Amino acid sequence: MEHGKEKLNHQRSFEVVRESMHSVISMNKTEVGDSVLNEFLEGYCSLSFENRRKLLLTLAKEYDLNRAQVRELIKQYLGLQPPGSEAQSGGVEDEGFLSTFYRIERNLRHSLKPVYETLFERLNTHPEGLKFLTIIRADILSILTEGNIASLRALDSYLKEKLTTWLSPAALELHQITWDDPASLLEKIVFYEAVHPISNLIDLKRRLGVGRRCFGYFHSAIPREPLIFIEVALLKNIAETIQEVLWDNPPIAESEATCALFYSISSTQPGLAGINLGKFLIKRVITLVKIDMPHISVFATLSPIPGFMQWLLSKLASQLKLAKAEDISRSSADRSRLTFYENILEPEEERALIDSSGDLASGKSGMEIMLNLLTPTTHEWSNSDKLLSALKLPLMRLCARYLLQEKKRGKALDSVANFHLQNGAMVQRINWMADQSEKGLKQSAGIMVNYVYRPENIEEYAQSYFSKGHIHSSYDVKRYIQLALENESKGSL
Repeated sequence: MEHGKEKLNHQRSFEVVRESMHSVISMNKTEVGDSVLNEFLEGYCSLSFENRRKLLLTLAKEYDLNRAQVRELIKQYLGLQPPGSEAQSGGVEDEGFLSTFYRIERNLRHSLKPVYETLFERLNTHPEGLKFLTIIRADILSILTEGNIASLRALDSYLKEKLTTWLSPAALELHQITWDDPASLLEKIVFYEAVHPISNLIDLKRRLGVGRRCFGYFHSAIPREPLIFIEVALLKNIAETIQEVLWDNPPIAESEATCALFYSISSTQPGLAGINLGKFLIKRVITLVKIDMPHISVFATLSPIPGFMQWLLSKLASQLKLAKAEDISRSSADRSRLTFYENILEPEEERALIDSSGDLASGKSGMEIMLNLLTPTTHEWSNSDKLLSALKLPLMRLCARYLLQEKKRGKALDSVANFHLQNGAMVQRINWMADQSEKGLKQSAGIMVNYVYRPENIEEYAQSYFSKGHIHSSYDVKRYIQLALENESKGSL
């Protein structure tokens, strides 16, 4: 009985919010005041996630564009003779004839806008509307992880376009966050730091103190909360490990610094996923630092490689499965005849792993030993000097391959690599045991990468990556790939 009553109340609540949403969309523009918008905002936030899902699907399907009207207008348009055709007497433009084109084109543009555009635009006029729209989009993205619903995907795409327009760089304010900022803002920095967690107030003070900078992008509609923020270390040289950045105490004198190192960039709004605010933030910070500190000449990052271990373990497992299926573990001569089989280890790397594995891992091949070493979450291999020595070359080489050659739709497979490359950076250096935290070992075997932003090349590099998928990198990083190719060509002789 109680369960039935509760279900009925939920249904009534849903219907009330649905009606409220309809009012916001259908009422005359002059009638939609803050009270009407407030009613919908509060009602939506009170809904359970299941009812939010139901409401958003209703919005996506019932307030989409009118396709029958679109088809009719296209039919009318195609039925007209193009301007300047032989059907027009004397080739003189007939203003009345052209006005028909303009009218249908105008109506077609209007009919191609979904009805839910009205909801988004009216919510954006509300003082808390922009924040609310990011909440709605976060819910949409969450629902889409459960399954690809075409109408909801279209709704998300449209809302994303709107948010991108409303959050253009001109609408954002760059603010340097310091220890003197309100405690509420500093608490948000601690809460939203996504790359290297801030352990305590001393850690926070160090990150905002001498030799360090923190900049955030703010919007007037979401006050006292950065949409995205970036942490910067002022150093003599490009850091090779995160330990030097986080534990550098005391830091060098700022006048001695020649490098601005971006070591953490965090977004605070899940509903802004896929909207590249970081691109504009990095460029603005580079410009600002160059003005304030002309002695800084190098702009680089020390970045995680979040997808490396996932890719590597999957690659090792798939190749071993293929080898087992074909029963080719007996000789390398048999293996070489398989089209899809690839021993991703060089012969000397394989020998070193077999000699060094000891009691920590067993296997019939170097790849099997590597898989068995890297899979456990205890990361015992990281405590053995012998294994560290045996794993360094293959892991660094495979990491270079992952960053430079492994792609999805023509772009870098790694999400952080793709972010920096599309912003105009180059791959400068990969660093062994640069992050020995649990997270660092799990996602990239402790390896981190330096991307470098050369102000004079940013636009050129971004364009070549966008149009051709070309990844600019230093000779040192390319050398890892070239060594493998050289060894491959020797083996085929």
